[in-house]
Amino acid sequence: MSLDVEHLIRQYGHLEGRELLAALVAGDLAGRIAVTSSFGAESAVLLDLVAQVDPGLPVIFLDTNELFDETIAYRSQLEAILGLTNVLAVHPSEAELKEADELWREDHDRCCELRKVRPLARAVKGFDALVDGRKRAHGAERENLATLSDGGGVLKVSPLAKWSAEEIEAYFVKRSLPRHPLVAQNYRSIGCWPCTRPVDPGQPLRAGRWAGKGKSECGIHTMSLGLDGAGI
Repeated sequence: MSLDVEHLIRQYGHLEGRELLAALVAGDLAGRIAVTSSFGAESAVLLDLVAQVDPGLPVIFLDTNELFDETIAYRSQLEAILGLTNVLAVHPSEAELKEADELWREDHDRCCELRKVRPLARAVKGFDALVDGRKRAHGAERENLATLSDGGGVLKVSPLAKWSAEEIEAYFVKRSLPRHPLVAQNYRSIGCWPCTRPVDPGQPLRAGRWAGKGKSECGIHTMSLGLDGAGI
């Protein structure tokens, strides 16, 4: 039986934050929901909510083989502090890595597809709902983001969609959450090292991603994730 995404949106679309997570994890999606996390600049907030609801919930961490060393260390730190017990590292295949090589120099879209989109599409098969940390405050394609949306037969869950930058900061302080080491160097959105830069004061949060390339998304949040999604 296919997932009735529209029904779930009607039933839970008024919720957000921890309440939304708790309702979905305890409801019909129990055992069929996973979290995707970059362990980036703001990831601790979502992961702290996840840990409060169910520290054993699968957390899919996409390791592209081009991440900052600080991100790898931050992942271990958050796992230990928050008590997350089911973080699953996902990697591109050897063939994908060979083809990707230094594609980031000339074809960012293809590089993202090989290092991120394809590996994630394989990893999320079997899950009916995927939780992410996207927010409207990130701007660009995310300005009208809903807490729940249809990802091609998979329920996409963005519990923090409506949270402002000020609310994220207040939560960090309230919960005494550790910061990603690169935040102190003005990195506001952190992905692969070749395509991530610090931002200047007043610049949009994601201005440091693929700077000057006219690109703002890697594709993992815009691809169809249903049974026929991505063709993988």
